[in-house]
Amino acid sequence: MTDAQNSSKNFAKIFPKNLAAQAAPAPLLSVRDLTKSYGAHLGCADVSFDLFPGEVMGIVGESGSGKSTLLGCMAGHLRPDAGAVIFDTRRDGPRDTVTMSEPERRMLGRTDWAFVHQNARDGLRVGVSAGGNVGERLMAVGARHYGDIRAAATDWLGRVEIAPDRIDDRPGTFSGGMQQRLQIARNLVTGPRLVFMDEPTGGLDVSVQARLLDLMRGLVRDMGLSAIIVTHDLAVVRLLADRLMVMKSGHVVEQGLTDQVLDDPQHGYTQLLVSSVLQV
Repeated sequence: MTDAQNSSKNFAKIFPKNLAAQAAPAPLLSVRDLTKSYGAHLGCADVSFDLFPGEVMGIVGESGSGKSTLLGCMAGHLRPDAGAVIFDTRRDGPRDTVTMSEPERRMLGRTDWAFVHQNARDGLRVGVSAGGNVGERLMAVGARHYGDIRAAATDWLGRVEIAPDRIDDRPGTFSGGMQQRLQIARNLVTGPRLVFMDEPTGGLDVSVQARLLDLMRGLVRDMGLSAIIVTHDLAVVRLLADRLMVMKSGHVVEQGLTDQVLDDPQHGYTQLLVSSVLQV
């Protein structure tokens, strides 16, 4: 065998023909034909997309567009009329979470999934201390050592810019922005791989929004999180989302890379959304 043949053979071993297929990551979440109606009112219809590890998807649209219904169906808060939500679980590989048993879905919600509500009080135990809110999620996955739980809670309060000496204070004594940061700490302490966010900056002052967005962007990047963010605020998705879906009347009317969709919108509805922001 010649040197050239040897070289070619070695190259084939190192760079097989199907290298591209091998290198392509499997989707973390695959949504297939998700549909939900409320009687005659359509919530969402035939929505399909893949979300990959470390990717952030933004979903935008006006009130009533179906974005919150879609998020609820994906997160298991609503049961869709049709379709599948396939998640790549750590133990069993891809599973359709729609057909999972309720105990399995609840455990998924404590471990690999997290949900950040618009109203932080919906995601917190207001009668429990800040540290207790964070520690409660750890206890839900088996943590029992008080010292370790308190240390983890202290660490996470610091990560979301809450002073450690507030660990024993109740959420009701916190500002709206602090409550939202506490909710984020409570959700991320168990190291989820996918976070659902429903209008995470809604109702907050502009300066508080900016601080929270910077915090979320840093956490998503540092933890390698995948996230799905529902919002009406195009500035939020511009800052956080890699890809963007635009919804109108329950249907996805446009999707693509965030900058591409916002800088060169193709659908008339998307053009109206973008122009309305530019006119403000």
